[in-house]
Amino acid sequence: MGVRYDDVIGSLRAAYDGSAKRRDGSGKQPWKLAERAAFLSRVQDSGGRRLLEVGAGTGQDSAYFQDNGLDVVAVDLSPAMVDLCREKGIEAHVRDFLHLDFAPESFDAVYALNCLLHVPNGDLPTVLDAIHALLRPGGLVFLGVYGGGTLHGEGPFEGDDHEPPRFFAFRTDEELQEFASRSFEIVDFHGVGSDELRFQSLTLRPRVHERCPEAPTVWACA
Repeated sequence: MGVRYDDVIGSLRAAYDGSAKRRDGSGKQPWKLAERAAFLSRVQDSGGRRLLEVGAGTGQDSAYFQDNGLDVVAVDLSPAMVDLCREKGIEAHVRDFLHLDFAPESFDAVYALNCLLHVPNGDLPTVLDAIHALLRPGGLVFLGVYGGGTLHGEGPFEGDDHEPPRFFAFRTDEELQEFASRSFEIVDFHGVGSDELRFQSLTLRPRVHERCPEAPTVWACA
């Protein structure tokens, strides 16, 4: 069996606790601002109001969505990151992807920027199902990660400037869309950039699931 999410949570938390202040002072590239603005527009056009940011980091994006009229909740596995979110006036909680602990259908939108690339492939379907369960009918998800370029596979990234080095899962375009399409309809997919820094941008809408009568605890697309 390969690496699982529980195996890497501790090192990820230590890496992001140690880099929180530095990351909070860094700016965002114009293409990231454009991706964020496009998703806000989609959420507003859909009539959505309540947004969850997972892997929220220092809360820069959460603050943007909140300043633009959304009701925002942020979660991150790093206590130092969550403290910085709260300093910005954001409701924030220390939680990981396998323990989000919100009521079903609590949100109109979920925003996940460069965080699901830390989830091993073996746990990604479970994490996507957990996000699916939090969305109200017609809700939207932004899923953005680096991948689809020259990097592929799972493990530490050579040259990572965090200590300890972080775990990454880099996926091809086809792999990422296959994972996403198990629980979601792909509203939009496009790549930004190339090579190691190529970014995969997906906007998703939950598929309607029905319970399989032979196995009531299993979700199946009907």
